[in-house]
Amino acid sequence: MSASRSGAGAVRPHRIAERPGDGAMLDAFDAHLRAQRGLSDHTARAYRGDVRTLLDVLPTGDADGPTVLAELDLTALRSWLAGQSGRGLSRSTLARRAAAARTFTAWATRTGRMAQDPALRLLAPRPDSVVPGVLAVDEADTLLAVARTRADDGEPGHVRDWAALELLYASGVRVSELVGLDLADVDHAQRLVRVLGKGNKERMVPFGVPAGRALAQWVGARAGLVDPAAAATNALFLGDRGRRLGTRQVRGTVHALAAAAGVRDLAPHGVRHSTATHLLEGGSDLRSVQEVLGHASLATTQRYTHISAERLRASFQQAHPRA
Repeated sequence: MSASRSGAGAVRPHRIAERPGDGAMLDAFDAHLRAQRGLSDHTARAYRGDVRTLLDVLPTGDADGPTVLAELDLTALRSWLAGQSGRGLSRSTLARRAAAARTFTAWATRTGRMAQDPALRLLAPRPDSVVPGVLAVDEADTLLAVARTRADDGEPGHVRDWAALELLYASGVRVSELVGLDLADVDHAQRLVRVLGKGNKERMVPFGVPAGRALAQWVGARAGLVDPAAAATNALFLGDRGRRLGTRQVRGTVHALAAAAGVRDLAPHGVRHSTATHLLEGGSDLRSVQEVLGHASLATTQRYTHISAERLRASFQQAHPRA
């Protein structure tokens, strides 16, 4: 790219590779996100990608040189966000990209890469407050019954899928937290699982008897998937190749089981949303649900009260003679 600015608001296609001159700076920013901010690998990668799209609309000193951060001002930030919005990105994605930009400019200012922080007055859209679709309780029962029936053949992969789905629904853990669990993280006697969540914050989450049964059966079948070359792995859930189970395989499993059960299609995060909604509908208080889900802010948990209220209203209108 030439040194002349070609319009900060012009959104170009995503670049597969970073500018050669920005690699060291982005590596340092990435290290800051993980070591000092305590962000998860997933969030750190997302922030790095967001910042890369921001840098891509700024000029460089020469063809292979670093981005000229002096060109990054409030106008450029607003134009960049407007361009992102024009691509049809969701409010949640735009809010995350604005957060990434603010984090980057604050870091760049503290480390002397910028003279002043242009993002102090940057406003961004609030994330969507609508919770994605959730399963009804009977749909969740059907989904888990299909997974259990599939596991009756004793095939280790099927038993694992049943146990993983039971634990997802019982505990409301994120899929990244699920695949990060080790054998030692599960207390079978107390039916508790130790979860390492966002920001490396640890929490203890209870699970019920059905999930306990599924996990016990999985631990017994787990040896059928252990890879001798990776026998030292302590991962609770193993993939078909005997290594730690990946998030992509869990997502594929949930989609496949939902289709087999004839319930609405949803991802593992939809199972988490269902757990939260069903807990609130069952009488759990917001603070307890917040602790179970590992939300840093109670406002995040409060999103689920909307779903519960809508279901209550629909039930009322259907059942009450004077609704």
